[in-house]
Amino acid sequence: MSPPAQPPDQEDSARDVAADPRAEDAAEAHADFDPFTDTDTDTDTDTDTDTDTDTDTDADGLTDSDVDAKSGADPRAEDAAPSMTPGVILLAATPIGDAADAPPRLRRALTDADLVAAEDTRRLRALASRLGVRVTARVISFHEHNEHQRAPDLVRAAQDGARVLVVSDAGMPAVSDPGYRLVRVAADAGVRVSVLPGPSAVLTALALSGLATDRFCFEGFVPRKGGDRARALRALADERRTMIFFESPHRLAATLADMAETFGADRQAAVCRELTKTYEEVRRDTLGALVDWASGGVRGEITIVVAGAEPVVASVVDHVGRVLALADAGARLKDAAATVAAETGLSKRELYQAALDARG
Repeated sequence: MSPPAQPPDQEDSARDVAADPRAEDAAEAHADFDPFTDTDTDTDTDTDTDTDTDTDTDADGLTDSDVDAKSGADPRAEDAAPSMTPGVILLAATPIGDAADAPPRLRRALTDADLVAAEDTRRLRALASRLGVRVTARVISFHEHNEHQRAPDLVRAAQDGARVLVVSDAGMPAVSDPGYRLVRVAADAGVRVSVLPGPSAVLTALALSGLATDRFCFEGFVPRKGGDRARALRALADERRTMIFFESPHRLAATLADMAETFGADRQAAVCRELTKTYEEVRRDTLGALVDWASGGVRGEITIVVAGAEPVVASVVDHVGRVLALADAGARLKDAAATVAAETGLSKRELYQAALDARG
């Protein structure tokens, strides 16, 4: 969780760097603090005793119960998942910018947990303060540099009956953040893992991009070095799904330039900056135009959304040469046409006829 956004000329560049898990100074940004315990006690109790039994009716004359029955929803579902359960590891999403986006369950989880594993303990304390929550649990750091060592400890704590809460700096743990190794270790040990859903920079940027949302893929941070980055992007040149990337602001222009060269300067894309914060900005344009914009310098946390490649329509004319090559190598012309048809999805009959016409 980052502090309130400042005007562009006053933003804290350290947050920009720390947001990138490949940053050279990530070890410092996620310094391994000694675990400590907050001695404050929280005496708040839930006094919600709402006994309202009204049944709303929709435009079709259906009550809430009717709708639940039609959809297969369990009317007890909203009471089915307590905030924290002993012996369970809970991965909790945290706000990506605006603290008001924190769900009520996150507040309860922070209060009820026995052990909190945070990507940055200082930011966790700052978030809890802004939410008006006292964290009385033991708090330990849990980041990319110590996840391998600490995952077994968290699993053992859950096995001993502790309520273990895992949070990252912003968004969902395990999504380009620590957590996936822990889930694997917990699964192997038979320890239950649950999720407290919430804000996601990936889905927020996708929804704002104006690009196709029916099929998409998340690629995380592209490699830092130019050569590695170019190779990674070339591997995605034919990707048909909408692609989502994270990037550091000081590498944005170079990354967009590599994308324009690999995907084409006319490929549609969107750069989403400082999502949910005061200076939120979304730029939708071609990659070529976005390169020009970013060359002047951009600050803040960045998510890039790029349209997928247009489908390439196979042409009989383009593939008749391969049919003839296979035939010249000894295959029967019909068999050669059948082979190329299987490879390309083209009509075997049309390929065969085109090959006959080409032979004269």
